[in-house]
Amino acid sequence: MPMYQPRLEGMDREELERIQLQRLKDTIRHIKENNQFYWEKIGKVEPEDIKSLEDLRQLPFLTKEDLRKGYPFAYTCAPKNSFVRFHMSSGTTGTPIVNFYTRNDVEQWAEIMARCLTAAGVTSSDVVQITPSFGLFNGGFGFHYGCERIGAMIVPIGAGRSMLQLQLMKEMGTTVVCAIASYPLRLIEVAKEEGFDFKRDTKLRVGIFGAEVWSDEMRKRIEEEMGIDSYDIIGMTETGGVGLGIDCQHKCGIHVWEDHYIVEIIDPETGEVLPDGEEGEIVVTTLTREGVPLIRYRTRDITRIVSRERCDCGRTMLRVDRLKGRTDDMLKVKGVNFYPSQIEAILMRHKEVGNEYQIIIDEKKGKTYVKVVLEIKNGSRVANGELKEHLATHLYDFLGFRVDLELVPEGTIPRKPGKAQRVIDNRGKKEN
Repeated sequence: MPMYQPRLEGMDREELERIQLQRLKDTIRHIKENNQFYWEKIGKVEPEDIKSLEDLRQLPFLTKEDLRKGYPFAYTCAPKNSFVRFHMSSGTTGTPIVNFYTRNDVEQWAEIMARCLTAAGVTSSDVVQITPSFGLFNGGFGFHYGCERIGAMIVPIGAGRSMLQLQLMKEMGTTVVCAIASYPLRLIEVAKEEGFDFKRDTKLRVGIFGAEVWSDEMRKRIEEEMGIDSYDIIGMTETGGVGLGIDCQHKCGIHVWEDHYIVEIIDPETGEVLPDGEEGEIVVTTLTREGVPLIRYRTRDITRIVSRERCDCGRTMLRVDRLKGRTDDMLKVKGVNFYPSQIEAILMRHKEVGNEYQIIIDEKKGKTYVKVVLEIKNGSRVANGELKEHLATHLYDFLGFRVDLELVPEGTIPRKPGKAQRVIDNRGKKEN
């Protein structure tokens, strides 16, 4: 399988861990020399105190709350005049999280994105349509830098304008589309309305999607409708943007670029590091970032380490499972904990179900009620009553309690730009 940097991506574990240890020491030294507050935050640890990678576990965690309280410059570790850009979290509540980039940080970003694109089979012969926005959200720029590195042709359209997206796919001969994970569903919907056929009207072959949790069932649906092979890419503003890892053509886990990042999986309740294979919260330490390096950053994303063995693609970087959700996305209803993606997986198994749904949770007189509103594909031949009964049974088998199901025609649930709103939790809100 092709690699952007074969020697680095396929180095043996012993060499990789030597590089990680040295870069961890260098990162701690960088923090010590450039930010006294941050160095005190991690316990004034000396680089020489780190004898092994296991010693990292002795250092405290860094959290989203820490970064918000430190907005904007408390955790920066480079002179302000060395910053060439910044990006900001896409969250809409509270103080944002911001990450500042030096020139070297931008180059590091381009490198790992070139690796991601190559892992997805993208080459200099491809035409890559970038649909995430080019702005404070980091996604568009990350894909752009990676494409420049490998020499692919870029269609830098950015977010929205779905009709124009389809037009350019056809006219420019787009072969690769990059998007927020739910956006292909909108493109599929518009294509059907306009009589546009991805397999007939485009040369699409690859889709690279991320920024949201998306189920295996949604993945299969997107691939079938668009006639593409899809790849799951992860990353976040705090770690330097999209590109922390991606799955390869074998689809047996997401490769994390371990020469740039150390990942741990912890119990989100106790903070204890969990053994490989056990599900928990992913914690990231950056090894090559200058502007805002991270030490044991709690991402809130839930996954597990699948393997540290060499993959069939030849890469030796460890693999994590596709993200299940976030600790703050977990819903707790009637003593049951579950993620929206698990509900999605059940819904999407039924071909009559459309691409849009919402989980609405209400509380009345001390009792909690859950309603799932889901769109049914136009022209579906299955009687709504029969489908509703099947879905209700499957949801009850999973949750252990009944939910109210509302089946509505396609187009009923409002479409909004950006990430899809899958959950409306009205608990704790005062009634008007």
